[in-house]
Amino acid sequence: MTKPAVHVQPLVRQKALSLGAPGEQWLAELPGLVGELERRWSIDAGPPLPGGSSSYVARARTGDGRDAVLKLSLPAPDFADQVQTLRLAEGRGYVQLLACDLQRHAMLQEALGPPLDRLGLTPPQQIETLCAMLHSAWRVPRAPGPAIDPAREKAGALGELVGRSWQSLGRPCPERVISRALTFAGRRAAAFDPGRCVVVHGDPHPGNALRVTAPRAGAGTGFVFVDPDGFLADPAYDLGVVLRDWCAELRGMDAAAARGLIRSYCALLADLTGVDRQAIWEWGFLERVSTGLYVLGFGAEELGRPFLDTAELLA
Repeated sequence: MTKPAVHVQPLVRQKALSLGAPGEQWLAELPGLVGELERRWSIDAGPPLPGGSSSYVARARTGDGRDAVLKLSLPAPDFADQVQTLRLAEGRGYVQLLACDLQRHAMLQEALGPPLDRLGLTPPQQIETLCAMLHSAWRVPRAPGPAIDPAREKAGALGELVGRSWQSLGRPCPERVISRALTFAGRRAAAFDPGRCVVVHGDPHPGNALRVTAPRAGAGTGFVFVDPDGFLADPAYDLGVVLRDWCAELRGMDAAAARGLIRSYCALLADLTGVDRQAIWEWGFLERVSTGLYVLGFGAEELGRPFLDTAELLA
């Protein structure tokens, strides 16, 4: 039987090439790495799965006939945090980790069904599901070790990214958008309180919420998260990421209608979680702008531009 080709999604290839020599090496070595892991983990790798921007993901079959997923991430320093989060979660709110290799940025995970954003649900229905999932995910215990370093606090890091990227990319959105994002970054940094921090997912959008193939413990909503960043932050941060999306719904609206729609989603997030509404709003706007700039930074104009266009409506 002919083995499926190791086909890298265009966005993943684009991001790999943006990393320079390390990304080029990762692309060149990927077919051999897949073969090496097949032998070591006694799996048969199948065809690649669509979606994602930072990993090669493929179906796999274990030696005892179970379906699984092979994930090989681009070189990144936060891969260990992702593995640690999945290990500590033990399947509660998150995909189950079957095997991993930190040096090769490789994981074998349980097989899952389609993501939340492909099931025909309305945005409020998706938001309700994500909030229920986050209640479970936020209970992942902190890793042993020192408390969070204020120098690594997320709002400050995003503020630096926004200011730096806006200049280096040739000011791809109005200055008032950047000014608002930097104001919110400053407010969220000033409000930083280690005592309120939980292990956040970091990117809990509907595409990272996948349906389990059968009911199991730890997946009471019927869905679990994949691809956690797994750092300590205010829960409002994760809710701001949820608010960040919905570009397709916003584009084509006038500013008043766009603000009204996103404000209604923000109110829903606050009502479902008890988290401060203004904090969610500020994180959401900061995430919208920083994500747009970050994605433009590795050349994905079609993906990044909607975030900046909609931020202009909301500024």
